Amino acid sequence: MTSAAPAHSVPLIDAVHSVVSSPLLQIASSFSAVLAPLVTHTSLLIFTEDCTGRPQKKAGDPTITDHVSIAELDSVRAVVAELGHPAWDLTVTVARQERPAAVWIAPTGALLVLTDPVLVDSSVGQDEALATIGSLWRLVAVSIQQQVAVASPDYLRDSRMASQDRAQVIADLTDAHSTTLEQLLTTLRSRDAADATARQEATELAVGALVRLRAVSERDRRLAEEPVAKAFERLKADLRPLVRFGECDVQFVDPPENGRALPGEVAHAGRAIVRGAVQSLVNQPGVARLRVQWDCDGENLLIGIRDDGPGTVSLDDPAVRQLSERAIALNGRLTVSGTAGWGSELAVVLPLSAEGLDRSPQAQWQVTERENDVLELLASGARNKTIAHSLSISENTVKFHVANLLRKAGVSNRAELVSAYR
Repeated sequence: MTSAAPAHSVPLIDAVHSVVSSPLLQIASSFSAVLAPLVTHTSLLIFTEDCTGRPQKKAGDPTITDHVSIAELDSVRAVVAELGHPAWDLTVTVARQERPAAVWIAPTGALLVLTDPVLVDSSVGQDEALATIGSLWRLVAVSIQQQVAVASPDYLRDSRMASQDRAQVIADLTDAHSTTLEQLLTTLRSRDAADATARQEATELAVGALVRLRAVSERDRRLAEEPVAKAFERLKADLRPLVRFGECDVQFVDPPENGRALPGEVAHAGRAIVRGAVQSLVNQPGVARLRVQWDCDGENLLIGIRDDGPGTVSLDDPAVRQLSERAIALNGRLTVSGTAGWGSELAVVLPLSAEGLDRSPQAQWQVTERENDVLELLASGARNKTIAHSLSISENTVKFHVANLLRKAGVSNRAELVSAYR
């Protein structure tokens, strides 16, 4: 049970700021802590399609957070959407058990569920609590959406790997259960089987189970992928204010309608790269026209952005370098070419497959080459003095690198760092 605290102990504006400033992977725990003075709860569950790799954000009782499924949360959202308003003490199935819950849906479509909610202050009514938490949730949901839109390279990499792992697990489960159910149906439909009534009931159960299983698989596919044409329409909507009110003429070249669907992280990263590139290019003197093109060759998302500016843009520009890092995080690349007086062109290639992504801790933590050298020596059992001697640096520099590694890995001591590395 989340512990309670006096509602006045933390100013509300500071509390909200702490949530919207939290990294995506920590936003559930931060929001749970903020809501604790108002309502205790055994778990806080978030389901948002903005985060394709990790659509669930969870905090609280592990017996709930470790077992809640996307299908369950999708069913809860359908119930609340039908109601048309937030609900308190709604009975829902979460982690394979029926539980009382308070539920909200934000305008972004994101779902918030508090299981076993109990108001801390008896003077606060359920309607008032629903309204207050609903207001906070709308802010948090928008923050999640915005963070995904400008997600850091390490989050994109983590999310892409999570999508691949989840898709593989679901594919394996689907194949296994489909085979079992198909065999069951074949047996039950056999004319040699006795008891027609039992056979009919079992057949209906098996058919229903097979339909539900296929629905879960299809639901995950829709969550993990975005049609390339739809992804490009969302990009044009993002850039519409610039087209409508800016002095720059932005031309769009649409991708083929039948192009391969994009993994969610690729679609998000592609839009973020284009937005960043457009903002950078229009700030150049003399730029009057931009051309944005998306294409898909079946294996990669291909992005081209061209301007009619001075033609001096390069990878050395900080803003362009940051965009390049986003592409590299997904095993892609960004190149820049230009002709003085005629304009610059950015070409981006983002692979649609997650194969080839570096899954090592060093890659996920984004360590530098020197930090990697320190990490390898740490893992071998070397002390600071030995590391300093081996790398021809001072012990203070070693300590500096170790501190950075602890922060990037999210651990508190050297033993945990080495364990995570291995």
